[in-house]
Amino acid sequence: MNMPERRNVLTPEALAMVDVIARTGSFAAAARELGKVPSALTYSVRQLEEALDVLLFDRRSRQARLTAAGEELLQEGRRLLQEMDAVANRVRRVASGWETQLCIAVDAILSNLTVFELCEAFYALNPPHGPGTRLRLRSEVLAGTWEALVSGVADLAIGVSPVQTLPPGISMQPLGELDMVFVVAPHHPLAGAGEPLSDAELVHHRAVAAADSAQRLAPLTVNLLPGQDVFTVPSVGAKLEAILRGLGCGFLPESLVRGHVEVGRLVIKPVTRPRLTGRLSYAWRSAPSHAVPRGRAPLGLALSWWLEQLERPATRTALLERHIGWQPGVIG
Repeated sequence: MNMPERRNVLTPEALAMVDVIARTGSFAAAARELGKVPSALTYSVRQLEEALDVLLFDRRSRQARLTAAGEELLQEGRRLLQEMDAVANRVRRVASGWETQLCIAVDAILSNLTVFELCEAFYALNPPHGPGTRLRLRSEVLAGTWEALVSGVADLAIGVSPVQTLPPGISMQPLGELDMVFVVAPHHPLAGAGEPLSDAELVHHRAVAAADSAQRLAPLTVNLLPGQDVFTVPSVGAKLEAILRGLGCGFLPESLVRGHVEVGRLVIKPVTRPRLTGRLSYAWRSAPSHAVPRGRAPLGLALSWWLEQLERPATRTALLERHIGWQPGVIG
């Protein structure tokens, strides 16, 4: 029997039959559960074995014991049945307006705690399985957040820098501002230096920088001085950890370092350069109106839900302010 013919015998009914026989332990018990006579079940199993040219059950035992080939078919069959159910559910949900997948790029400078609280609320829309849309989170830094959106990888980008001209199909709204402060560890040489600190003094001390995650766009360099030694780390959490250890100095959101400053683990040092604020926005991809089928909204229901949350001032403030999750000794 060739491959297409073998494929035809591996029906959901046949896979479910093997599962029931293995679970009940006998053909007779399986026949009762399936509402069939035992002889019909035995005949169906023999047809399946002949088509696959393998023995699925050991006939030497009174119980229906699977052979090694039968065990493989059982495990793979269960996986296939689960996948078929999942595909059917996703197709039905997509038809109702819920996206199959939603990819969200979040700048690592924002509150990780708030992001996961939003994910928790999203999945609670239809407990315990959620609305059926697969969420995919990406943690990005600086231009990498914008790149994930414009390259088509992400559907929603939270924490991008505002731009004057938006590409077609991209919408943007302001998220808020981050108050950036210059911090050092108490044992860092700059901790006891006179204030305010000038660039001429800062250039002699190593800066800690979170690496821009952009792969194609030109990476951004923020608050670094020409000729200054730089310790580059992979994330904002790693930057905080490095500064806490006195490995360098740098600018971080005041909301992120506030708790460390209050207990004396970090020191805020005024600088001569103008006070820095980081203006951030959120942006999303939507199909042009002419590309949307009649009767369908231009945005999927999952993306619409996330945008509704971001419209709330409390959500935007939490993303900028709630950095409870950052702890010394943990590289996030």
